[in-house]
Amino acid sequence: MLNFLDYFSWSTVFFIVLGVSVCSAFLMLIPRIPVNYVRVHIGIIALPPIVALLALVSNNGSVIIGPWHFDSLSWLWSTFVLTIGLIVQRYAVHYLLGDRSYQKYFTLLTFTTVADSLAWLSDDLRLLLIGWGVTLLGLTLLIGLRKEWKVARHASKISARYFAISWAIMLIAIVWIEQVTGHWELSQVLSQNSLAQLNAVEKTCINLLLLLSTIIPAAQWPFQRWLLDSVVAPTPISAVMHAGIVNAGSIMLTRFAPLFNGDAVQVVLLVLSSISVLIGTGIMLVQVDYKRQLVGSTIAQMGFMLIECALGAYLAAITHAVLHGLFKSTLFLQAASAAQQHKPVAHKSHVSSSIWIIIGGGLGLLLGIAFWLTSPDEGYQLVSALILGWSVALAWTQLVAFGTGHIGRIAGMILFAGAAIVFKTVHIVFEKLLHDAIPSGIQQSISMGILLLVILLVTSAIGTWLVRKNSKTSFVIYLWLIRLGEPKKKLVESHPKYLTQLLSQGGNVH
Repeated sequence: MLNFLDYFSWSTVFFIVLGVSVCSAFLMLIPRIPVNYVRVHIGIIALPPIVALLALVSNNGSVIIGPWHFDSLSWLWSTFVLTIGLIVQRYAVHYLLGDRSYQKYFTLLTFTTVADSLAWLSDDLRLLLIGWGVTLLGLTLLIGLRKEWKVARHASKISARYFAISWAIMLIAIVWIEQVTGHWELSQVLSQNSLAQLNAVEKTCINLLLLLSTIIPAAQWPFQRWLLDSVVAPTPISAVMHAGIVNAGSIMLTRFAPLFNGDAVQVVLLVLSSISVLIGTGIMLVQVDYKRQLVGSTIAQMGFMLIECALGAYLAAITHAVLHGLFKSTLFLQAASAAQQHKPVAHKSHVSSSIWIIIGGGLGLLLGIAFWLTSPDEGYQLVSALILGWSVALAWTQLVAFGTGHIGRIAGMILFAGAAIVFKTVHIVFEKLLHDAIPSGIQQSISMGILLLVILLVTSAIGTWLVRKNSKTSFVIYLWLIRLGEPKKKLVESHPKYLTQLLSQGGNVH
């Protein structure tokens, strides 16, 4: 009873401040509201993530109140999404100042993040469907909000098509689930009695539908085009998109884990995600446009996240989604500083750098082996060990091996140690907070992990060999990746034509 009352009070306060935030967003659509009201709005939308964080810290277990499901996972995701929305809107106060749709951006950003948080707080599948649909609709409108720009309108239409297909597929899956189980409540659907009503064919077909509705907004192969075309959106919109919406596939598959676990669809997800990792990494390496590099990175990272789901490691997938969201939103908000002028060229000792690189590689290898030995029978641990070892070696190379002089390397070591401490702390905290809310899943066998590892390593080795050989095949792959990541003709303008039209009409251009 105490847990119920605690969550009832937290949920009541949360919905109140969330409602106030939505009302504040509506106010900005009124022409008489001054532009300076945006700063007041920022203060108002700071309340929901604070309340969600306090509810998360209280950690009183899982409680279902009406159509809502309150547990540590739903509170964590609400805290994460609403915090990202708050940071981005605060950043946009100056970044978007002077835009014709200035106040509309804040309204749509608020609606989108609120709908995203409510979607995964709901226990009723109909509310989940509505919340996720509003989220995708809000994102579509944000991409094309600069209506006078033909390129933005076209990118918005492309995203709308992909999102509509994804939402329609989810609708079919949810209606199918209700027809078989007789329940709209997710908690009832995932009960043993309800799952027993699904035969093998029905379960596989429903999981395939859920898989498709997940990988489309996650920009996984072959549905990555919409995310590549969305780079025309303002940088704050890209930050929200990559941090709070693209990575929602992890929580979707986590919520449906009892239905998804043990099904052959996990293998399908594993294959598609592995292809996405390779393609996303290739796009990131060949692109010269900074935002498209970030898009390629997101495609690859979402691939790794879904691989974790396919292997039954849902805690790792949620942790990955949150950390990637924070990291990627930071990179987007710093996109303007990507081009540095008059950067001094540092003359480094090649021999000295090579020694430090070898040290970093050895350190990554040792840590990867040590991590795998903690649970050598789980297929996910082998893949995770590879990612950890590679990340350690890369971080060491960037922070220490390429440091300038002794001071630069010492500073790099301090940053490296700090990042390691933060990573370990976050992992421990998430494991403590989410151990009751996230299903352990059916861990895939070590053979599945070895197979995935071999595919990734062999493909990477072949790609590296082809590039170094400068063969005809390597040039074909290189050009194919460039073409895959480049925008179509409708998304390119030699100069912003809509600005010319505004000037010819005597309008003000900010």
